[in-house]
Amino acid sequence: MAAPRQHKTSNRIKQKSNRRHIMLRYALVTGFILLFTGAILYKLVRTTVVDASKWNDKANEELTHTHVIYPVRGDILAADGTILATNVQSYSLFVDYRADGFAINEYTKAMPALADSLAVLFPKRTRDEWLKKLQAPILPPKSERSRWYPLLQGITYEQMQHVRTLPFLNIKNSNRSGLIEHRRLVRDCPYGEMARRSIGQVGQTKENKEIHGISGLEKALDSLLYGKPGVAKQVPLTKTIGDWTDIPAVDGYTVLSTIDINLQDLLEHELNAMLDSADAEWGTAMIMEVATGDIKAMANLERDQNGDYIEAYNRAVVAYEPGSVVKTISMLIALEDGLISDLNETFQIGQSFTYGSPIRDSHYIGSATVEGILEQSSNIGMTKIIIRGYDGKCQAFVDRLRSIGLFDKMNSGIAEEEMVRVTPTRGKRDLANISFGYSSAIPPIYTLSIYNAIANDGAYVRPRLVRGLRTEHGDSLFEPTYVRDRICSPENAAKLRQMLKAVVHGSHGTARRMKNDVVPLAGKTGTANHLDMSTGRYDKSRNRLAFCGFFPADNPKYSMMVLTFNPKGAYRGPALSSGLVFKNMALKMYSRGMFEVEGGDYHTDAPSKPAMAVSPAGSAPSTAMTGKIPVRTLKNSSSAKDTIPSAINLSLTDAVAMLEKAGYEVEFSGAGRVKSQRITGPGVIHLNLSPSY
Repeated sequence: MAAPRQHKTSNRIKQKSNRRHIMLRYALVTGFILLFTGAILYKLVRTTVVDASKWNDKANEELTHTHVIYPVRGDILAADGTILATNVQSYSLFVDYRADGFAINEYTKAMPALADSLAVLFPKRTRDEWLKKLQAPILPPKSERSRWYPLLQGITYEQMQHVRTLPFLNIKNSNRSGLIEHRRLVRDCPYGEMARRSIGQVGQTKENKEIHGISGLEKALDSLLYGKPGVAKQVPLTKTIGDWTDIPAVDGYTVLSTIDINLQDLLEHELNAMLDSADAEWGTAMIMEVATGDIKAMANLERDQNGDYIEAYNRAVVAYEPGSVVKTISMLIALEDGLISDLNETFQIGQSFTYGSPIRDSHYIGSATVEGILEQSSNIGMTKIIIRGYDGKCQAFVDRLRSIGLFDKMNSGIAEEEMVRVTPTRGKRDLANISFGYSSAIPPIYTLSIYNAIANDGAYVRPRLVRGLRTEHGDSLFEPTYVRDRICSPENAAKLRQMLKAVVHGSHGTARRMKNDVVPLAGKTGTANHLDMSTGRYDKSRNRLAFCGFFPADNPKYSMMVLTFNPKGAYRGPALSSGLVFKNMALKMYSRGMFEVEGGDYHTDAPSKPAMAVSPAGSAPSTAMTGKIPVRTLKNSSSAKDTIPSAINLSLTDAVAMLEKAGYEVEFSGAGRVKSQRITGPGVIHLNLSPSY
């Protein structure tokens, strides 16, 4: 009986021991909970009571923190509403080669196929070059691989979507493919380099991340295009602190420019063709609408290291010694001041004329009328006219030029615009030099503005590249503004137009080679020797050649100036270089119906019979199509089996030149490059144009 009793006693002892252990554990857990609760209560009291002011200050600091909301930059539109500059989403794709789940084996197997696909989609690299680019990031150990390897940058949304279908990159799990997408707004010009200098460029400021204009219209109109930044601040939300727009950003205005995109394309083509033929260093040209001052086209081309001509520095607003184109301005002053009245008054010219120092002409002129002085571009004759009223008064003549607004800032909308400068006046020769184009510096746009005023009956309208703004409420168009209401009387403007017409159509005109039987032209040639800054002397072997004027001469609609530097060979004359661009533009604008010539055909011996209709070789238009007009079929120089030339992807200018040369009449719709073509009638091809993005 003793053994069972001892067993029971032993069990009770064990139970008590277990109970003590359990209670001890409970006590420890409870103590820990109480201690943790105490710590929480301590922190709570310390945070909400003791350190309350400190945390409140920190919270207020976070809630008062703000950041900038950047506005969307406004677009720049051409005169017809097509986009010249806009914002587009640009996408870049990066690869994280150290992603936890990066499928290195699948990547290695897919590399050859991926390289093939990328070479087709982005042929800037060959298949082998793409393969090398894909292999390079996985050569180092995983710990040293890039987490932000640039695979593709600056691609479109469509391209990005295509890339995501390629081998390996089509893996949906980004942790396995390592693919990272980054997007940002970039400034895009759908027409590429066309009018690039006039439109301008944008860039990021050093002080912050704001994008502002740095040249051209982008800079001149930056305050309008940029808009107004907004402000966002942090606010307490239900579960977190988030951004709250305090002051919304105001997007920039869309600017309506005066640029005619088709005319711009045509001008750049003509200027490029002449520069290339003449092996010139650079050229600038601009066309302005007489009545409004709207700059319809502006081209600036310069030869690069490869010998190609590219959009370059906007020399239309850079001040140069103008040469003889300034004689027209001097003649305007002479007419307005009454120094001359009879255009048939004769001046003795001769070999030279001493006024401070000998003055000579580029060619011998025995005598010339007032009109003949401008027609033959006589330095001597111009000096003799000006000294009638300003003998020994060089500064007075400069002040007279200032009085007509020549020294006023044009504010044309071009950021780099320089102003007219005159060298310090020293004596008689300075007066003579200024009167015929030296000892002064005048930007081409200033010279053109004066010629435009002459074409506009003396009303001095301000040149402009901006005609209005587009807002959410509609278009706001600006009225033309004026540098001066009038710089000469309508009567004197008519006399000047007569003189400038004689420069082209006169028997001794310096631009008589520009005469044609379609559009009457008026203007003035100008030649200025290049000043070598290293020697301080003029280099007569390198000249700036200019032609400035307007057309049609009898009822001007457009004014135009072309300036070229150092054309060579047969183009070493202003009428044969700059004048050639002027004439070709006038003829092509007329052929496209951009203006009319009074009296139909300009030449006096125009035939009374109707003009022939033109048909390319192999076509036979019916009389129902041509009426009673006779048809001239062009001879085919090659084979009758020749097909119609394809103009697909060409610019409008190149397409028209090619098709017209082949004997076709060209019609077109849209803007940009040729996307398709079709025959719409005998000898007529219609081109469908579309901007190339």
